[in-house]
Amino acid sequence: MAQVVVVGAGVSGLSLAYRLRRSMPEASITVLEEANRPGGTTWTLREDGFVLEMGPNGFLDSKPTTKTLCQDAGLGESLIAASEAAARNRYLLVDGRLRALPTGPGSLLMSGLLGWRGKMSLLMERFRGKRVDSEDESIDDFVRRRAGAEAADVLADALVTGIFAGDPKLLSLPACFPRLAQFERDHGSVIKGFSETAKIRRAEATARGEPVQRSSKLWSLRGGLRELVENLAAHLEPAIQLGVAVHSITKVPGRPGWLVSGDGHERWRADAVVLTCPAYRQAEMLADLDVPLACRIAEIPYNRVVVVGLGYRRADVSGALDGFGFIAPQRTRRDLLGVQWCSSIYPGRAPDGFVLLRAMCGGWHRHDVLGWDDDHLVQAVHNELQQVMGVAALPVFHRVIRWPRAIPQYHIGHLERLAWIDARLTRHPGLFLAGNAYRGVALNDCTEQAELLARAVRDYLAQSRAPDAVG
Repeated sequence: MAQVVVVGAGVSGLSLAYRLRRSMPEASITVLEEANRPGGTTWTLREDGFVLEMGPNGFLDSKPTTKTLCQDAGLGESLIAASEAAARNRYLLVDGRLRALPTGPGSLLMSGLLGWRGKMSLLMERFRGKRVDSEDESIDDFVRRRAGAEAADVLADALVTGIFAGDPKLLSLPACFPRLAQFERDHGSVIKGFSETAKIRRAEATARGEPVQRSSKLWSLRGGLRELVENLAAHLEPAIQLGVAVHSITKVPGRPGWLVSGDGHERWRADAVVLTCPAYRQAEMLADLDVPLACRIAEIPYNRVVVVGLGYRRADVSGALDGFGFIAPQRTRRDLLGVQWCSSIYPGRAPDGFVLLRAMCGGWHRHDVLGWDDDHLVQAVHNELQQVMGVAALPVFHRVIRWPRAIPQYHIGHLERLAWIDARLTRHPGLFLAGNAYRGVALNDCTEQAELLARAVRDYLAQSRAPDAVG
């Protein structure tokens, strides 16, 4: 019987173990998690009728893996799509005012986000020549080169803030947004790339006799993403062991295989080991096995994020809240990065007569925010909402969730680091690395990589246990 140990019971580890269990029912799979619950940053608080996500607020169907995972796990009827307004209306906080994000060339021309020079520079992107070298490039440099300074200062900053809460001058474009880099390579222009992709999507939908979906939809589950975590954990019981802190990963002396050691006297023998926990924990576990490998993994930086959930009486919040929410670009250095109008995005997120707003604070340039006490944080976010949205009274509900190491940052050189790590791993057959520190920070990226890695683990075990592999 093949033995597999997965270290980390976040979405990456759970989905990978679930896929392995389905494709290798005869294998022995053990999932070790240091915390007292599964899920990692993906968890949902349900209190006083409010449903607050501690981490991701949903997933797009631009990649099918997460939605398919939900359906395969029996959660198809629990899937809910974000409201049409949330998909259509998103805002930026600029000069103290909310301005709608453009949804196309027409709305861009009418938008006040960019001046006329900035608009023309952005629209001229399709006529600029493509880059000929393959050197790594920051998101900021890429957007300035292709679309101009205003687009970089406003739109790129907002995009990076909303996804990475990072610095576009430090983050690698091909690592963070490989699709944009590919559009330039293949089509000579990002705008042309989007246009050609849309044509292909329309043609494929027409051939299938389906309506054309203009953009990806955002999805969640009725009870929050915690439903997915709890469902996968239930499928995997009793394979999951909580409260287990792994100390080291070592090779079994004199024969193939691995030994996973806990902080106590626990030991787990494995034919394959998959680390899906955060990169800094992976580095600690591998320090005795391979110092250079551990050091390269430890180089991956993380930012700090605080989630502040606030519930208000609907009568105390002016405006329609007809949309997803707003982003405050990091260059503004405000006390929040953005606010999601959770009860407008999904149904059932707040009791009748109330609204739930979720603020994200901190990020790469505001590490100080993490040290504020809860009262200070709640008051700071409330003050911002008073100024921006005209909130008339104090919240009736609040929760603060701190993530000291929240989102991995794919800085310049990230792809080179990944190539080095992949090459180094060839020295350690049966050891696999996964998680959002490597090839995508979104929920979809985690489930997609988990599917691919489950196949790789299965193929490795089949090959290593074949008769020809003995000796």
